[in-house]
Amino acid sequence: MPPALTLPDGRRLALDAAPLLMGIVNITPDSFSDGGMLRDAEQAIAHGVRLVGEGADIVDIGGESTRPGHAPLDAATELARVLPVIKGVREQTPTPLSIDTWKAEVADAALAAGASIVNDVWGAQRDPAIAGVAARHGAPIILMHNRETTDPALDILSDVLRFLERSIAIAVAAGVPREQIVVDPGIGLFGKTPEQSLLLIRELAALKELGCPVLLGASRKSVIGVVTGQSVPAERVAGSVAAHLYGATHGANIIRAHDIAAHVQAFKVWAALSRPLESRS
Repeated sequence: MPPALTLPDGRRLALDAAPLLMGIVNITPDSFSDGGMLRDAEQAIAHGVRLVGEGADIVDIGGESTRPGHAPLDAATELARVLPVIKGVREQTPTPLSIDTWKAEVADAALAAGASIVNDVWGAQRDPAIAGVAARHGAPIILMHNRETTDPALDILSDVLRFLERSIAIAVAAGVPREQIVVDPGIGLFGKTPEQSLLLIRELAALKELGCPVLLGASRKSVIGVVTGQSVPAERVAGSVAAHLYGATHGANIIRAHDIAAHVQAFKVWAALSRPLESRS
């Protein structure tokens, strides 16, 4: 059977073709790229539905910024932000939703409200109970590498692999089947220099040794700005698409992006060029 993620409702997301596209809905005042753009649930719901219309296979909904220096958020406030959006988007589309949180309490409520996937930026190492939540709901879990501090001298690829091995062990011990686990190297200011982020994209295929599908999220990140000279995150679309196309050729199964329409167009061309000559129309 082709590799796939099984959702709580029994649907399967196939991972054997072009990468799945995960659209981003940030309901935060301080996210690095779009903080404050979606000021209320109604706007966030409309944005999520719009991403689906553009071609998103998954919509990732988050209520707490992960940018360096962000203000910590309690679970009650985070839930007040994300639950109305999850419910509102779910009413308008069957497209799977993921909850972007590291808190077990938030993940549990979000899955009960209609989300299907847990996306944890701390790889089940800040709140390990989140892995048990995913297991009880029968939900896939995305485990991202993260660090509190940056060390330019660090062997970042080795650090990512060892961190994610620990995260996988936590999830499996909690009852999550290995085939339901996705790993993410954590591109951007998650305890990494721009040079380290570039190295991780370049060496993305090395994550396949972990035996799990791989998510790549370089969308509008500072590393794209360093390479291109674009200081405004929203102007880093072309650079983001380039990074993600590279990732797709080196093992990425899921691409997390703000600009879904641009990625859909790029991946259609990429897929057409990747087909054997005799099958092209």
